[in-house]
Amino acid sequence: MELDERESIESGSHGHLSQLASVGQIAAGIAHEVRNPLTAVKGFLQLLQQEAQHEYIDIAQSELENALTTLNDLLQVAKPDLEDEQNQAIFLTVELESILNLFQDKLYDIKVITNFKNPNVSIQGKKSQFKKAFFNLIKNAIESMNGRGTLSITHECINEEVIVTIQDTGVGIPEEKLSLLGTPFFSTKSEGTGLGLAQVFSVVYQHGGKIMVESKKDQGTTFIIKMRQESQLTQKGVKELSLYYNEGDSIKDFFLANQKPFEERLLVEAINVRDKIDEIHNIGNINLLDNAHKLVLYVVEEQVHELISLAKQEGLAWAKYSVTLAFKLEWVQAIRRTLWDFLYNFDLLSKTESDRESFYTLEKNINELIDQFLTNFFISYSKYKDELLEQERKLVEHLSVPIIPIKEQICILPLIGQLDQQRMNTIQNNVLNEIETNHIQILIIDLSGVAHMELEASNSFIQIIEGISMMGCKTILTGLRAEIVKNLISSGIGLIRQAEFKGTLKLALNDVFSLKD
Repeated sequence: MELDERESIESGSHGHLSQLASVGQIAAGIAHEVRNPLTAVKGFLQLLQQEAQHEYIDIAQSELENALTTLNDLLQVAKPDLEDEQNQAIFLTVELESILNLFQDKLYDIKVITNFKNPNVSIQGKKSQFKKAFFNLIKNAIESMNGRGTLSITHECINEEVIVTIQDTGVGIPEEKLSLLGTPFFSTKSEGTGLGLAQVFSVVYQHGGKIMVESKKDQGTTFIIKMRQESQLTQKGVKELSLYYNEGDSIKDFFLANQKPFEERLLVEAINVRDKIDEIHNIGNINLLDNAHKLVLYVVEEQVHELISLAKQEGLAWAKYSVTLAFKLEWVQAIRRTLWDFLYNFDLLSKTESDRESFYTLEKNINELIDQFLTNFFISYSKYKDELLEQERKLVEHLSVPIIPIKEQICILPLIGQLDQQRMNTIQNNVLNEIETNHIQILIIDLSGVAHMELEASNSFIQIIEGISMMGCKTILTGLRAEIVKNLISSGIGLIRQAEFKGTLKLALNDVFSLKD
């Protein structure tokens, strides 16, 4: 892209801001006139679903959720400052790494290249808004490549500007449509609303940044975001919140009385997970918000047994339904941060005077319990996955030695693929066990589907034939190709005395059944 083209897109920031301001005025009316009745309709639909399941109610519920999501996205674009979030120092490399982890299940055939320079420089702004903006950009880049391509992300600081470049090798954007990017309800996707990209432009411009786009159809797209470097770090720490407190309330009472503010604060902290809450609930019947309240109460009351039980239950559910682990990690860390914010506010409101030793004891206990939850969650998750892998391994072993009964005490073993030493060990164990268990008298081993038999495996194969004979079972070999015969001959002549040979499986079956008849 030429310099004047870049400048034209960059200079459009004022136009975008003007558009978004207009959308903001419209959205304010929509919020009162549309969202409230839609929410009421949603409640009545939920009541109807409890009384009787009906596909039309489910469809209406789904479409209503889509409408509310679109409305909330519109409000987020138009009024990004509605969220109660303070400005803070943001290290974009940390956030980019965190967001990439959320897409691990979509990156199998996509090559990801990261070049993060100057990772210790920060910008000033609202972290959750930036995380959502970069989430949208990376999501769009991945979707544009249809599962295959290269995603490149760079971060550097030049002349006190933090520059993030996100480049994909996807379908690209036609040149005539570049100037429309960031406009609400304009999208290059057939089913897109354009609100995700509008949110990106809104956040960048609201924070005084610049955004540039380079794209060619069928060659990919590059987004370049420039933000002013923050020279002094904002002090990190807990935040004073407006919460309910009744004189003499215990910590448990305090958390129970402030469940709604706790949820709101938690959703601000867990920006990438909050949009997945309904999806995770639908996939695995996992209620993240309810479980967050349980975890917090178990922690503050030091109910270790209940905490471990919850961790095991969640670990099993996340493993069973293959929910992305990165979401769980972000969610638990957001719970930890929110918990500390509320404990800080509890001390302020209750005017509790704690000495340093008490504070460090509390910190140690709480962090140990959160860590214990994570430990038991991952143990439960890994145990289920390990058991699943073991079951799949046994299934593969069984399929690799498919002993098929065709008549009483007569079976066929069709072998397919490559025969190496490891597979020979599996064949030996399974065959000898099956002969003993099912009293097999004749075993037809068909080798017409074998691509290659290693020389070492040939020796083992002869030993298997001898073992079958020792158990009183007759072996008939069919479908031997010249290469396999040469390997068997070079391995020894014992095989010839222990087995019968037929050119094809059909001939072997004809002879066996004629003998039986």
